[in-house]
Amino acid sequence: QSASIGEVIVVAYGNTTKKTTTGAIQTVNSKELADIPVPQLTQKLQGKLAGVQINQTTGKPGQGMQVRIRGQASILAGSDPLYVVDGFPIVGDISNINPDEVESISVLKDAASTSLYGSRAANGVVLITTKRGKGSQTNIGVNAFYGMQQVPDKGRPQMMNGQEFAQFKKESFEDLGLAVPEYFQNPSQYGEGYDWYGGMLRNAPIQNYSISINSSRDKFSTSAVLGYFNQDGVLRNSNFKRYSLRVNSEFKASEKIKLGFNAAPSYSLDNTPSSDGAFYASFLDPSAGGILNNALLVWPTLPYQNSDGSLPLTAFVPGVSAFATPNYFRALNEVTNETQTTRLLSNAFIEFTPISGLSFKSSINADIGSSAFVNFKPSTASLTFVAPPPSPATSIRRNDHFYSWLNENLITYKKAYALHNFEVLGGFTTQKFRREAEQLRLTDFPDDRIRTIQSAINIDRTQSFSDIQEWSLTSFIGRINYDFAGKYLFTAAIRRDGSSRFGSDNRWGNFPSISAGWIVSDEKFLQNAKALSLLKLRASYGVIGNNNIGNYTQYATVSTINNTIFGSTIAPGASVISLGNNNLGWETTKQFDFGVDIGFFKNRLNIGYDYYTKRTTNLLYNVAVPQESGFTNFTGNIGELK
Repeated sequence: QSASIGEVIVVAYGNTTKKTTTGAIQTVNSKELADIPVPQLTQKLQGKLAGVQINQTTGKPGQGMQVRIRGQASILAGSDPLYVVDGFPIVGDISNINPDEVESISVLKDAASTSLYGSRAANGVVLITTKRGKGSQTNIGVNAFYGMQQVPDKGRPQMMNGQEFAQFKKESFEDLGLAVPEYFQNPSQYGEGYDWYGGMLRNAPIQNYSISINSSRDKFSTSAVLGYFNQDGVLRNSNFKRYSLRVNSEFKASEKIKLGFNAAPSYSLDNTPSSDGAFYASFLDPSAGGILNNALLVWPTLPYQNSDGSLPLTAFVPGVSAFATPNYFRALNEVTNETQTTRLLSNAFIEFTPISGLSFKSSINADIGSSAFVNFKPSTASLTFVAPPPSPATSIRRNDHFYSWLNENLITYKKAYALHNFEVLGGFTTQKFRREAEQLRLTDFPDDRIRTIQSAINIDRTQSFSDIQEWSLTSFIGRINYDFAGKYLFTAAIRRDGSSRFGSDNRWGNFPSISAGWIVSDEKFLQNAKALSLLKLRASYGVIGNNNIGNYTQYATVSTINNTIFGSTIAPGASVISLGNNNLGWETTKQFDFGVDIGFFKNRLNIGYDYYTKRTTNLLYNVAVPQESGFTNFTGNIGELK
């Protein structure tokens, strides 16, 4: 497929073309993604981006994609890229975005292309542009797919069936010189037995439907995408649903003023029982393993479902089994582990062009969301290998509410004089985030059917809490692009960030970059090379940061659970449990990149090569201190990673 080197691509705070970009940028458009039937946008990018590793870390429906751009750049401060949706750096991932809403994706890899995102750019930046109305027409489109998922036999552990297991136990007793229990004396009676692992899995449907409408007139354009996605997990009692809507509108009020408004509400419903032990080991049963792992340890001669369809509480043979095993099949189907999430991404802008080449743009962006999590484990369900039911019913309720707003004010000036072309960008941005969360862990419900908070006898105060997380960021940005005759390219950029996350003596950081390019194929000595469409050399160097260090790491923290007894009275107490660090600063990544882009036969064949080095200094790390201080460590900037 022919790719135009003059195609406009999205970069940080602006646009450029594939031919004139001097950074390591790779772009994927909606046409390349349209026919890939997967639920997540990041899944559509797998295998399409050089230097970008996209791995699925879990089989949970609607979840699990890990993105690494040019490898790990930190030890403790996180390595996920920054996602920017229509110019808005969002908090978290993009799993709630319907892939059918997306027009193009630009992945910024080197420091030169990411430096305008400063302290958040060390792990790369993913720019997502959603669909806009275009052309003087109205288009209606429908996209749908339906499929089935299964765990292939090749990927399943090879387990004994009932007869094989009974034969194994019989021979084991005989080898030890012990009497064989009656239960194992006739192994053939068990036949295939019960496949506990296979019984917990199923063939699961996955479906996605989207309707899009694009309309454009002289002064007004709009695009709307309505989507529904439903994925059942291959593990029973697991499901993910997403309902989404996006409306993007632009209005040209006059020759000099343009207005825009975007709104993208979404709602998702996620129910995922424990499959890897992570949730339950932390909150409900500290000794619990994953429910699938535990099911592998149950004898295949024991039923997880009776002939009448009822479900036994345990798998147990009196006089033979050492202990009763919980019925994990029953637990899997009875445990509720549901999260409902509502989110709204929205922005509005006004752009004023007083004279040709000069424009002012101001925007306000908002990201508002809430989630409600409910876990209920009835008394008949146990997930721990050595703890058969009945056990006290337990529940966890958690509510999260967050908002993030961003205001950006940009000025851009473009000027062409003879063979000289200039573009200057300057701007000021400020962003704030706040999240509030409350959690209750309830125990000892009188009845599995009554699950209200007031019906629980006890509240587990060690796992009940309220939490507030806040951060703010103020930034100044600047960039200059220059090219001579369209073939000698130069870009310099800088961002200055001030963040609430860092020590009071180290609030501000500067993140500069410089890059240059030479379009060799435009030189006269290559004009007769008809097969060669593009030969470009480029090099860049820049400094970027990583601010994923937590919101209050710089402060000494206080514990409020150190109660003291005075006589027969318990008095609430508090104590300092960690050291602060007023000098806590940024993790700094310095990156050099040299690249070659080559196109042949009108760019039907393209070759790209990049050599880069990334060195991260001032790594965030826990530094040991003498225990005579009353503490064991404090968080500081130490070490390097290359």
